[in-house]
Amino acid sequence: MTTAVETGAPPRRGVRAAYRRFARRLGSAMPKGLYARSLIIIITPVVVIQTVVAFVFMEQHWQTVTERLTAAVVADIAAIIDVLETYPQDADFDEITRIARKRLNLRIAVRPPGPLPVAGPKPFFSQLDRNFSKEITKQIGRPFWIDTVGRSNLVEIRIQLNDNVLRVFARRSQTYASNSFTFLSLMVGISVILLTIAIIFLRNQIRPILRLAAAVDDFGKGRTVPDFAPRGAREVRRATSAFHEMRERVDRQIEQRTAMLAGVSHDLRTILTRFRLQLALIEDRAEVGALVKDVDDMNRMLEGYLAFARGDAGEEAIPTDVDMLLREIGNETRVSGHEAKIAFSGDPIVKVRPQGFKRCLTNLVRNAARHGDRVTVTATHEDGQLVVYVDDDGPGVPPDERDTVFKPFYRGDIARNIDESGTGLGLAIARDLARSHGGDITLDLSPLGGLRATVVIPA
Repeated sequence: MTTAVETGAPPRRGVRAAYRRFARRLGSAMPKGLYARSLIIIITPVVVIQTVVAFVFMEQHWQTVTERLTAAVVADIAAIIDVLETYPQDADFDEITRIARKRLNLRIAVRPPGPLPVAGPKPFFSQLDRNFSKEITKQIGRPFWIDTVGRSNLVEIRIQLNDNVLRVFARRSQTYASNSFTFLSLMVGISVILLTIAIIFLRNQIRPILRLAAAVDDFGKGRTVPDFAPRGAREVRRATSAFHEMRERVDRQIEQRTAMLAGVSHDLRTILTRFRLQLALIEDRAEVGALVKDVDDMNRMLEGYLAFARGDAGEEAIPTDVDMLLREIGNETRVSGHEAKIAFSGDPIVKVRPQGFKRCLTNLVRNAARHGDRVTVTATHEDGQLVVYVDDDGPGVPPDERDTVFKPFYRGDIARNIDESGTGLGLAIARDLARSHGGDITLDLSPLGGLRATVVIPA
Protein backbone atom coordinates (compact mmCIF):
# COMPACT_ATOMS: atom_id res chain seq x y z
CA MET A 1 0.00 0.00 0.00
CA THR A 2 1.35 3.46 -0.92
CA THR A 3 1.36 5.90 1.97
CA ALA A 4 0.64 9.62 1.73
CA VAL A 5 4.23 10.46 2.55
CA GLU A 6 5.52 8.20 -0.23
CA THR A 7 3.03 9.70 -2.68
CA GLY A 8 3.89 13.29 -1.79
CA ALA A 9 7.69 12.95 -1.67
CA PRO A 10 8.46 13.03 -5.41
CA PRO A 11 6.48 16.25 -6.06
CA ARG A 12 8.28 17.97 -3.17
CA ARG A 13 11.64 16.88 -4.54
CA GLY A 14 10.58 18.12 -7.96
CA VAL A 15 9.58 21.50 -6.53
CA ARG A 16 12.88 21.82 -4.67
CA ALA A 17 14.84 20.89 -7.80
CA ALA A 18 12.87 23.41 -9.87
CA TYR A 19 13.46 26.08 -7.24
CA ARG A 20 17.20 25.37 -7.23
CA ARG A 21 17.32 25.60 -11.03
CA PHE A 22 15.42 28.88 -10.92
CA ALA A 23 17.74 30.23 -8.22
CA ARG A 24 20.83 29.26 -10.25
CA ARG A 25 19.48 30.92 -13.40
CA LEU A 26 18.51 34.04 -11.46
CA GLY A 27 21.94 34.17 -9.85
CA SER A 28 23.68 33.85 -13.21
CA ALA A 29 21.50 36.59 -14.68
CA MET A 30 22.03 38.99 -11.78
CA PRO A 31 24.89 41.49 -12.03
CA LYS A 32 27.99 40.55 -10.08
CA GLY A 33 29.02 44.04 -8.95
CA LEU A 34 28.01 45.47 -5.57
CA TYR A 35 27.03 48.77 -7.18
CA ALA A 36 24.53 47.23 -9.61
CA ARG A 37 23.11 44.84 -7.01
CA SER A 38 22.60 47.70 -4.54
CA LEU A 39 20.69 49.66 -7.19
CA ILE A 40 18.45 46.67 -7.82
CA ILE A 41 17.85 46.14 -4.10
CA ILE A 42 16.84 49.79 -3.65
CA ILE A 43 14.85 50.41 -6.81
CA THR A 44 12.94 47.13 -7.23
CA PRO A 45 10.83 47.30 -4.01
CA VAL A 46 10.01 50.97 -4.57
CA VAL A 47 8.93 50.41 -8.17
CA VAL A 48 6.81 47.42 -7.12
CA ILE A 49 5.14 49.46 -4.37
CA GLN A 50 4.49 52.35 -6.77
CA THR A 51 2.97 50.01 -9.30
CA VAL A 52 0.67 48.37 -6.75
CA VAL A 53 -0.42 51.72 -5.33
CA ALA A 54 -1.03 53.14 -8.80
CA PHE A 55 -3.12 50.20 -9.98
CA VAL A 56 -5.01 49.57 -6.75
CA PHE A 57 -5.75 53.08 -5.51
CA MET A 58 -5.29 55.45 -8.45
CA GLU A 59 -7.07 53.15 -10.89
CA GLN A 60 -9.99 52.93 -8.49
CA HIS A 61 -10.05 56.73 -8.28
CA TRP A 62 -10.07 57.13 -12.07
CA GLN A 63 -12.79 54.50 -12.36
CA THR A 64 -14.98 56.47 -9.96
CA VAL A 65 -14.39 59.66 -11.93
CA THR A 66 -15.29 57.89 -15.18
CA GLU A 67 -18.55 56.61 -13.69
CA ARG A 68 -19.56 60.11 -12.58
CA LEU A 69 -18.67 61.67 -15.94
CA THR A 70 -20.71 59.01 -17.77
CA ALA A 71 -23.66 59.52 -15.43
CA ALA A 72 -23.56 63.29 -16.03
CA VAL A 73 -23.58 62.88 -19.83
CA VAL A 74 -26.46 60.38 -19.69
CA ALA A 75 -28.37 62.78 -17.39
CA ASP A 76 -27.96 65.54 -19.99
CA ILE A 77 -29.24 63.19 -22.69
CA ALA A 78 -32.21 62.25 -20.49
CA ALA A 79 -33.02 65.95 -20.04
CA ILE A 80 -32.92 66.47 -23.82
CA ILE A 81 -35.31 63.53 -24.29
CA ASP A 82 -37.71 65.00 -21.70
CA VAL A 83 -37.68 68.35 -23.50
CA LEU A 84 -38.28 66.69 -26.88
CA GLU A 85 -41.24 64.68 -25.66
CA THR A 86 -42.75 67.27 -23.31
CA TYR A 87 -42.57 70.56 -25.16
CA PRO A 88 -43.49 71.25 -28.79
CA GLN A 89 -40.49 71.67 -31.09
CA ASP A 90 -39.91 73.32 -34.42
CA ALA A 91 -39.98 71.10 -37.49
CA ASP A 92 -36.19 70.82 -37.82
CA PHE A 93 -35.41 70.68 -34.05
CA ASP A 94 -33.01 73.61 -34.48
CA GLU A 95 -33.58 75.15 -31.05
CA ILE A 96 -32.99 71.98 -29.03
CA THR A 97 -29.95 71.21 -31.20
CA ARG A 98 -28.55 74.69 -30.49
CA ILE A 99 -29.16 74.40 -26.73
CA ALA A 100 -27.51 70.94 -26.61
CA ARG A 101 -24.45 72.17 -28.49
CA LYS A 102 -24.05 75.47 -26.62
CA ARG A 103 -25.10 74.57 -23.08
CA LEU A 104 -24.40 70.84 -22.82
CA ASN A 105 -21.51 70.52 -25.31
CA LEU A 106 -23.37 67.72 -27.13
CA ARG A 107 -24.08 67.36 -30.82
CA ILE A 108 -27.50 65.84 -31.44
CA ALA A 109 -29.62 64.96 -34.41
CA VAL A 110 -33.29 63.90 -34.37
CA ARG A 111 -33.85 61.26 -37.05
CA PRO A 112 -37.04 59.72 -38.39
CA PRO A 113 -38.07 56.49 -36.70
CA GLY A 114 -36.28 53.38 -37.81
CA PRO A 115 -34.44 50.33 -36.49
CA LEU A 116 -31.25 50.75 -34.51
CA PRO A 117 -27.99 49.31 -35.89
CA VAL A 118 -27.06 45.79 -34.95
CA ALA A 119 -25.15 45.69 -31.68
CA GLY A 120 -21.48 44.93 -32.16
CA PRO A 121 -19.28 42.81 -29.88
CA LYS A 122 -18.75 44.31 -26.47
CA PRO A 123 -15.13 45.13 -25.60
CA PHE A 124 -14.25 43.00 -22.61
CA PHE A 125 -12.05 45.59 -20.88
CA SER A 126 -14.05 48.74 -21.78
CA GLN A 127 -15.15 50.37 -18.56
CA LEU A 128 -16.75 53.17 -20.60
CA ASP A 129 -19.06 50.79 -22.49
CA ARG A 130 -20.21 49.14 -19.28
CA ASN A 131 -20.84 52.51 -17.59
CA PHE A 132 -22.93 53.84 -20.52
CA SER A 133 -25.01 50.68 -20.73
CA LYS A 134 -25.68 50.78 -17.01
CA GLU A 135 -26.57 54.48 -16.84
CA ILE A 136 -28.78 54.54 -19.99
CA THR A 137 -30.71 51.55 -18.70
CA LYS A 138 -31.04 53.17 -15.29
CA GLN A 139 -31.87 56.80 -16.26
CA ILE A 140 -33.56 56.50 -19.67
CA GLY A 141 -34.85 52.95 -19.97
CA ARG A 142 -35.25 53.01 -23.76
CA PRO A 143 -33.72 50.85 -26.50
CA PHE A 144 -30.26 52.16 -27.32
CA TRP A 145 -27.12 51.55 -29.35
CA ILE A 146 -23.70 52.88 -28.44
CA ASP A 147 -20.30 52.92 -30.13
CA THR A 148 -17.34 53.50 -27.78
CA VAL A 149 -14.77 51.52 -29.76
CA GLY A 150 -14.24 53.81 -32.74
CA ARG A 151 -10.90 55.48 -33.31
CA SER A 152 -12.32 59.01 -33.21
CA ASN A 153 -12.49 61.17 -30.12
CA LEU A 154 -16.30 60.96 -30.14
CA VAL A 155 -18.75 58.56 -28.53
CA GLU A 156 -21.93 57.89 -30.53
CA ILE A 157 -25.22 57.08 -28.80
CA ARG A 158 -28.53 56.28 -30.49
CA ILE A 159 -31.77 56.05 -28.46
CA GLN A 160 -35.14 54.86 -29.75
CA LEU A 161 -37.88 57.43 -28.89
CA ASN A 162 -41.61 57.22 -29.42
CA ASP A 163 -41.65 59.01 -32.79
CA ASN A 164 -37.95 59.51 -33.59
CA VAL A 165 -34.42 58.28 -33.08
CA LEU A 166 -32.11 60.55 -31.10
CA ARG A 167 -28.49 60.48 -32.24
CA VAL A 168 -25.96 62.00 -29.84
CA PHE A 169 -22.24 62.64 -30.26
CA ALA A 170 -20.18 63.38 -27.10
CA ARG A 171 -16.49 63.99 -26.80
CA ARG A 172 -14.70 61.04 -25.27
CA SER A 173 -12.98 63.33 -22.77
CA GLN A 174 -16.45 64.26 -21.40
CA THR A 175 -17.20 60.67 -20.54
CA TYR A 176 -13.88 59.03 -19.72
CA ALA A 177 -10.96 59.97 -17.48
CA SER A 178 -7.91 58.62 -19.34
CA ASN A 179 -5.07 57.65 -17.00
CA SER A 180 -2.51 56.08 -19.33
CA PHE A 181 -0.44 59.16 -20.03
CA THR A 182 -0.67 60.40 -16.46
CA PHE A 183 0.25 57.03 -15.04
CA LEU A 184 3.23 56.51 -17.35
CA SER A 185 4.46 60.06 -16.78
CA LEU A 186 4.19 59.59 -13.03
CA MET A 187 6.01 56.26 -13.06
CA VAL A 188 8.78 57.44 -15.40
CA GLY A 189 9.27 60.70 -13.52
CA ILE A 190 9.46 59.08 -10.10
CA SER A 191 11.72 56.31 -11.41
CA VAL A 192 14.14 58.82 -12.95
CA ILE A 193 14.26 60.87 -9.74
CA LEU A 194 14.75 57.73 -7.64
CA LEU A 195 17.43 56.36 -9.95
CA THR A 196 19.32 59.66 -9.91
CA ILE A 197 19.27 59.89 -6.12
CA ALA A 198 20.24 56.22 -5.75
CA ILE A 199 23.15 56.53 -8.21
CA ILE A 200 24.53 59.63 -6.47
CA PHE A 201 24.15 58.10 -3.03
CA LEU A 202 25.48 54.65 -3.91
CA ARG A 203 28.44 56.04 -5.84
CA ASN A 204 29.56 57.89 -2.73
CA GLN A 205 29.05 54.77 -0.62
CA ILE A 206 30.73 52.35 -3.03
CA ARG A 207 33.78 54.53 -3.76
CA PRO A 208 35.44 53.89 -0.32
CA ILE A 209 34.84 50.14 -0.73
CA LEU A 210 36.47 50.14 -4.17
CA ARG A 211 39.41 52.16 -2.82
CA LEU A 212 39.84 49.67 0.04
CA ALA A 213 39.62 46.70 -2.36
CA ALA A 214 42.27 48.26 -4.62
CA ALA A 215 44.53 48.91 -1.62
CA VAL A 216 44.18 45.30 -0.40
CA ASP A 217 44.92 44.02 -3.92
CA ASP A 218 48.03 46.22 -4.25
CA PHE A 219 49.24 45.23 -0.79
CA GLY A 220 48.77 41.53 -1.60
CA LYS A 221 50.84 42.02 -4.77
CA GLY A 222 53.59 43.80 -2.88
CA ARG A 223 52.94 47.23 -4.40
CA THR A 224 53.19 50.51 -2.56
CA VAL A 225 49.87 51.47 -0.99
CA PRO A 226 49.45 55.22 -0.40
CA ASP A 227 47.85 56.35 2.83
CA PHE A 228 44.17 57.29 2.57
CA ALA A 229 41.71 58.41 5.22
CA PRO A 230 38.79 56.14 6.19
CA ARG A 231 35.57 57.33 4.52
CA GLY A 232 32.06 56.11 3.92
CA ALA A 233 29.76 54.20 6.24
CA ARG A 234 30.81 53.22 9.74
CA GLU A 235 31.45 49.60 8.78
CA VAL A 236 33.62 50.65 5.82
CA ARG A 237 35.57 53.03 8.07
CA ARG A 238 36.19 50.20 10.53
CA ALA A 239 37.36 47.90 7.73
CA THR A 240 39.71 50.62 6.41
CA SER A 241 41.14 51.26 9.88
CA ALA A 242 41.63 47.51 10.38
CA PHE A 243 43.46 47.32 7.04
CA HIS A 244 45.79 50.17 8.02
CA GLU A 245 46.54 48.49 11.36
CA MET A 246 47.19 45.16 9.65
CA ARG A 247 49.50 46.78 7.09
CA GLU A 248 51.45 48.52 9.85
CA ARG A 249 51.84 45.24 11.77
CA VAL A 250 52.99 43.40 8.65
CA ASP A 251 55.45 46.18 7.73
CA ARG A 252 56.77 46.23 11.28
CA GLN A 253 57.19 42.47 11.30
CA ILE A 254 59.02 42.57 7.95
CA GLU A 255 61.32 45.32 9.21
CA GLN A 256 62.11 43.37 12.37
CA ARG A 257 62.75 40.18 10.41
CA THR A 258 64.95 42.03 7.91
CA ALA A 259 66.97 43.60 10.73
CA MET A 260 67.35 40.24 12.48
CA LEU A 261 68.41 38.52 9.24
CA ALA A 262 70.94 41.25 8.55
CA GLY A 263 72.46 40.76 12.01
CA VAL A 264 72.49 36.94 11.74
CA SER A 265 73.98 37.10 8.26
CA HIS A 266 76.75 39.47 9.41
CA ASP A 267 77.65 37.36 12.46
CA LEU A 268 77.64 34.01 10.64
CA ARG A 269 79.61 35.34 7.70
CA THR A 270 82.17 36.76 10.11
CA ILE A 271 82.65 33.33 11.66
CA LEU A 272 82.92 31.66 8.25
CA THR A 273 85.50 34.26 7.20
CA ARG A 274 87.62 33.45 10.28
CA PHE A 275 87.37 29.74 9.39
CA ARG A 276 88.65 30.46 5.90
CA LEU A 277 91.57 32.53 7.26
CA GLN A 278 92.53 29.85 9.76
CA LEU A 279 92.34 27.15 7.10
CA ALA A 280 94.49 29.27 4.79
CA LEU A 281 97.24 29.34 7.46
CA ILE A 282 97.24 25.57 7.86
CA GLU A 283 99.55 23.45 5.74
CA ASP A 284 98.09 22.22 2.46
CA ARG A 285 96.86 18.74 3.27
CA ALA A 286 93.92 16.59 2.11
CA GLU A 287 92.00 17.28 5.34
CA VAL A 288 92.27 21.03 4.76
CA GLY A 289 90.69 20.75 1.29
CA ALA A 290 87.74 18.85 2.73
CA LEU A 291 87.29 21.49 5.44
CA VAL A 292 87.39 24.31 2.87
CA LYS A 293 84.69 22.52 0.87
CA ASP A 294 82.57 22.18 4.02
CA VAL A 295 82.93 25.90 4.72
CA ASP A 296 81.86 26.72 1.15
CA ASP A 297 78.86 24.40 1.48
CA MET A 298 77.93 26.07 4.77
CA ASN A 299 78.14 29.49 3.09
CA ARG A 300 75.85 28.39 0.22
CA MET A 301 73.39 26.87 2.67
CA LEU A 302 73.40 30.07 4.70
CA GLU A 303 72.66 32.10 1.57
CA GLY A 304 69.77 29.74 0.73
CA TYR A 305 68.25 30.00 4.21
CA LEU A 306 68.54 33.79 4.19
CA ALA A 307 67.05 34.02 0.70
CA PHE A 308 64.05 31.94 1.78
CA ALA A 309 63.50 33.91 4.98
CA ARG A 310 64.10 37.29 3.35
CA GLY A 311 61.93 36.75 0.28
CA ASP A 312 61.68 40.05 -1.60
CA ALA A 313 61.14 42.23 1.46
CA GLY A 314 62.03 45.85 1.02
CA GLU A 315 61.93 45.81 -2.78
CA GLU A 316 59.43 48.05 -4.56
CA ALA A 317 57.36 46.89 -7.53
CA ILE A 318 58.30 48.93 -10.60
CA PRO A 319 57.58 48.67 -14.35
CA THR A 320 60.09 46.10 -15.61
CA ASP A 321 61.05 44.84 -19.05
CA VAL A 322 60.35 41.13 -18.50
CA ASP A 323 61.61 40.21 -21.97
CA MET A 324 65.04 41.65 -21.15
CA LEU A 325 64.95 40.03 -17.70
CA LEU A 326 64.32 36.61 -19.25
CA ARG A 327 67.19 37.08 -21.71
CA GLU A 328 69.49 37.94 -18.80
CA ILE A 329 68.47 34.66 -17.16
CA GLY A 330 69.14 32.85 -20.44
CA ASN A 331 72.64 34.38 -20.67
CA GLU A 332 73.42 33.45 -17.06
CA THR A 333 72.22 29.91 -17.71
CA ARG A 334 74.43 29.70 -20.80
CA VAL A 335 77.44 30.86 -18.76
CA SER A 336 76.81 28.06 -16.26
CA GLY A 337 77.06 25.49 -19.06
CA HIS A 338 73.40 24.99 -19.99
CA GLU A 339 71.19 26.24 -22.79
CA ALA A 340 67.70 27.77 -22.40
CA LYS A 341 65.58 28.98 -25.31
CA ILE A 342 63.70 32.19 -24.54
CA ALA A 343 60.49 33.41 -26.25
CA PHE A 344 58.27 36.34 -25.26
CA SER A 345 55.05 37.78 -26.75
CA GLY A 346 52.95 40.80 -25.76
CA ASP A 347 53.83 43.99 -23.94
CA PRO A 348 57.17 43.38 -22.18
CA ILE A 349 56.62 46.06 -19.51
CA VAL A 350 55.12 44.54 -16.37
CA LYS A 351 55.01 45.97 -12.85
CA VAL A 352 56.95 43.51 -10.65
CA ARG A 353 59.77 43.45 -8.12
CA PRO A 354 62.61 42.90 -10.57
CA GLN A 355 65.13 41.20 -8.27
CA GLY A 356 62.54 38.98 -6.56
CA PHE A 357 60.85 38.00 -9.82
CA LYS A 358 64.20 37.29 -11.43
CA ARG A 359 65.19 35.07 -8.49
CA CYS A 360 61.86 33.20 -8.86
CA LEU A 361 62.42 32.46 -12.56
CA THR A 362 66.14 31.75 -12.08
CA ASN A 363 65.34 29.04 -9.54
CA LEU A 364 62.89 27.43 -11.96
CA VAL A 365 65.28 27.60 -14.93
CA ARG A 366 68.22 26.23 -12.92
CA ASN A 367 66.02 23.46 -11.57
CA ALA A 368 64.97 22.56 -15.13
CA ALA A 369 68.55 22.75 -16.46
CA ARG A 370 69.79 20.51 -13.65
CA HIS A 371 67.36 17.71 -14.54
CA GLY A 372 67.00 18.03 -18.30
CA ASP A 373 69.07 18.54 -21.43
CA ARG A 374 66.62 20.89 -23.18
CA VAL A 375 65.04 23.91 -21.46
CA THR A 376 62.57 26.38 -22.97
CA VAL A 377 61.12 29.51 -21.37
CA THR A 378 57.95 30.89 -23.02
CA ALA A 379 56.22 34.01 -21.67
CA THR A 380 53.04 35.83 -22.75
CA HIS A 381 51.56 39.07 -21.47
CA GLU A 382 47.88 39.50 -22.39
CA ASP A 383 44.43 39.87 -20.84
CA GLY A 384 45.92 41.36 -17.67
CA GLN A 385 48.15 38.35 -16.90
CA LEU A 386 51.80 37.47 -17.30
CA VAL A 387 52.22 33.72 -17.88
CA VAL A 388 55.67 32.12 -17.98
CA TYR A 389 56.18 28.45 -18.94
CA VAL A 390 59.47 26.75 -18.00
CA ASP A 391 59.73 23.35 -19.75
CA ASP A 392 62.38 20.64 -19.65
CA ASP A 393 62.82 17.10 -20.95
CA GLY A 394 63.89 15.63 -17.62
CA PRO A 395 62.28 12.86 -15.56
CA GLY A 396 59.42 15.08 -14.38
CA VAL A 397 57.51 14.83 -11.11
CA PRO A 398 54.72 12.32 -10.33
CA PRO A 399 51.27 13.97 -10.07
CA ASP A 400 50.92 13.09 -6.38
CA GLU A 401 54.15 14.97 -5.55
CA ARG A 402 53.62 18.15 -7.57
CA ASP A 403 52.34 20.08 -4.57
CA THR A 404 54.65 18.42 -2.07
CA VAL A 405 57.85 19.50 -3.83
CA PHE A 406 57.05 23.12 -2.99
CA LYS A 407 57.36 22.45 0.73
CA PRO A 408 60.55 23.82 2.33
CA PHE A 409 63.33 21.27 2.88
CA TYR A 410 61.41 18.58 0.97
CA ARG A 411 63.67 16.01 -0.73
CA GLY A 412 61.94 13.63 -3.09
CA ASP A 413 63.44 10.57 -4.74
CA ILE A 414 64.49 12.60 -7.78
CA ALA A 415 65.42 15.66 -5.69
CA ARG A 416 63.60 18.16 -7.99
CA ASN A 417 63.43 20.67 -5.16
CA ILE A 418 67.13 20.72 -4.19
CA ASP A 419 68.91 23.91 -5.19
CA GLU A 420 72.64 24.53 -5.43
CA SER A 421 72.98 25.07 -1.70
CA GLY A 422 71.50 21.63 -1.03
CA THR A 423 68.83 23.02 1.32
CA GLY A 424 65.74 21.90 -0.61
CA LEU A 425 64.42 25.48 -0.84
CA GLY A 426 64.61 26.21 -4.58
CA LEU A 427 60.96 25.69 -5.50
CA ALA A 428 59.74 26.91 -2.11
CA ILE A 429 61.51 30.25 -2.65
CA ALA A 430 60.15 30.47 -6.20
CA ARG A 431 56.54 29.90 -5.14
CA ASP A 432 56.88 32.29 -2.20
CA LEU A 433 58.13 35.01 -4.55
CA ALA A 434 55.36 34.33 -7.10
CA ARG A 435 52.68 34.51 -4.41
CA SER A 436 54.12 37.74 -3.05
CA HIS A 437 53.33 39.18 -6.51
CA GLY A 438 49.72 38.00 -6.22
CA GLY A 439 50.30 34.95 -8.47
CA ASP A 440 51.26 31.31 -8.11
CA ILE A 441 53.28 28.45 -9.62
CA THR A 442 51.83 25.11 -10.75
CA LEU A 443 53.53 22.00 -12.11
CA ASP A 444 52.34 19.83 -14.98
CA LEU A 445 53.55 17.53 -17.75
CA SER A 446 55.73 19.34 -20.28
CA PRO A 447 55.35 19.05 -24.07
CA LEU A 448 59.07 18.16 -24.05
CA GLY A 449 58.29 15.09 -21.95
CA GLY A 450 59.56 16.38 -18.61
CA LEU A 451 58.20 18.95 -16.19
CA ARG A 452 56.40 22.21 -16.95
CA ALA A 453 56.40 24.96 -14.32
CA THR A 454 53.74 27.62 -14.99
CA VAL A 455 54.09 31.03 -13.36
CA VAL A 456 50.95 33.24 -13.47
CA ILE A 457 51.26 36.85 -12.29
CA PRO A 458 48.45 39.46 -12.50
CA ALA A 459 49.78 42.41 -14.50
